[in-house]
Amino acid sequence: MRISEVAKAAGVGVETVRFYERKGLVVQPKRPVLSGGFRSYSTETVERIRFIRQAQEIGFSLREIKELLSLRVDPDADCGEVRTHARTKLDEVNRKIASLKEMKFALEELIEACPGQGVALGECSILEALTRSVLDESKVDRTN
Repeated sequence: MRISEVAKAAGVGVETVRFYERKGLVVQPKRPVLSGGFRSYSTETVERIRFIRQAQEIGFSLREIKELLSLRVDPDADCGEVRTHARTKLDEVNRKIASLKEMKFALEELIEACPGQGVALGECSILEALTRSVLDESKVDRTN
């Protein structure tokens, strides 16, 4: 298959395939001299790209995906190693969710305290609170 066919079969663009090649996630086939110079990709490349995309969709970074791909071909690796990677990713996701909930709560408080229309921008409680936070952080930075 040519790169455009691989991209179409995997549901990505040609530039995505090239990007994965540059990152070392997909092997770029050598360009044959005798067949007009077109690289020929295998169906395994399509499967690999689909794997990469699926792993990205559930939050794995390209570095983590590279590790998972290396485990796939390691004859000594077992499912426990993959489970460990997945558990680590889940822990990270849970930390992000907790952080997002804190941000949501803080924004809800700011919005609730804001009088809204009719108040001069210089008296905006949201802008004041954000300014205070920046000033408070800079005081902490100076003491370190």
